[in-house]
Amino acid sequence: MAIHKKKTAMAQVSILEKSELAARIDSLPWADIQHRLLETGYAVTGPILTPDECAALKAGFGQEGLYRSHIHMARHGFGQGEYKYFSYPLPPVVAELRQAAYPHVAKAADVWADRLGLEAGYPARLDDYLALCHADGQARPTPLILKYQAGDYNCLHQDLYGDRYFPFQMAVLLSDPGTDFEGGDFMLVENRPRMQSVGHVPRLRQGQAIIFAVNERPRKGSRGYHRVKLRHGVSEITSGERCTLGIIFHDAR
Repeated sequence: MAIHKKKTAMAQVSILEKSELAARIDSLPWADIQHRLLETGYAVTGPILTPDECAALKAGFGQEGLYRSHIHMARHGFGQGEYKYFSYPLPPVVAELRQAAYPHVAKAADVWADRLGLEAGYPARLDDYLALCHADGQARPTPLILKYQAGDYNCLHQDLYGDRYFPFQMAVLLSDPGTDFEGGDFMLVENRPRMQSVGHVPRLRQGQAIIFAVNERPRKGSRGYHRVKLRHGVSEITSGERCTLGIIFHDAR
């Protein structure tokens, strides 16, 4: 009975905020975000989820019916902590966030593809892009929620999941840094050819998102653009609990 009540409360918060959330996403300064993505490979947004929405998503971590898979990171050498992939249908707030953000990042993805010499022309709607994923045998949903306790961390990695992958993904911090947890910085490492790697540690507040490269980005050099690989992870949590919502726009094989 308690689990049912929690699930219902989560759905009610999500549905009530659905239209407001889409407007919130659309009102972000997308020209600046797109420019930042193209120049550096990542961009931090303003707050896009309210504290209530963050709390509802965190509360849903224990509701097994929402998820298709539960991963304990230490078993696979990924680090320490755990995460769960949502099942379809996604919770309304997760689906709305994914749907609303996609058209904006798709515009930057087209410029990105052109600079890398790849085929451009990403569909304007997420549903049309996911249809391409499904036609390629990638039909498993990829949005996920991650939970770390003191001593946990996430090794540097990439979230590709198949031959077809969207060049950007998004992570939304659900916990309040300094109150809910200490440590646990998001890390993005750029591996430059014939040069030393560069690390970025952007700071997020609760409800803010970071949009960043899934695999590689175009970097302008003296002879035009070349590819630079990026990997991301999370440093050790020193105290408390850190939860994050991950929005990946392609589906998995």
